Amino acid sequence: HPFVVSLRYAFQTDEKLYLITDYYNGGSLFYHLRKSRGFSEQRAKFYAAELLLALQHLHSQHIIYRDLKLENVLMDYQGHIALTDFGLSKMNVDDSRGASTFCGTAEYIAPELLRGLRYGAMVDWWSFGILLYEMMAGRTPFYDKNRKLMFYNIINCEPHFPPTFSDEACSCLR
Repeated sequence: HPFVVSLRYAFQTDEKLYLITDYYNGGSLFYHLRKSRGFSEQRAKFYAAELLLALQHLHSQHIIYRDLKLENVLMDYQGHIALTDFGLSKMNVDDSRGASTFCGTAEYIAPELLRGLRYGAMVDWWSFGILLYEMMAGRTPFYDKNRKLMFYNIINCEPHFPPTFSDEACSCLR
């Protein structure tokens, strides 16, 4: 898929596993967001559209990604993105059985995981919404230095939308 990093070759020694992938010289989306201190809605929409297509492709293959965050989205020399780092991905997951492993990055973890419930691809869409919010606001919606309070906020609170967010952006994120 054009928005998923391709594995070109893999080999191992007695001590290490080597994965050879395409090179993305544009850096991570995390780098670009910190440099810009937030993206315009139009720019966020562009990256979100490409990410949406990447996630749809993975889900159509019964793969849940489970670690969507800015650091795992790379940019090529033309400004297009590609999803990378499949270390927490899980294959052969359907929504009827789901998965149960607690994993992911704290700021992006879906409420289902925090509640200890079985989950499916919807956890990726939760993280997608968090990432989209972060692209436009420069921070995630439930962030708190205190991890327990952040997890409480994820489960119990509605996000606060900055006045710079359009009605369409707020509706999409809801």
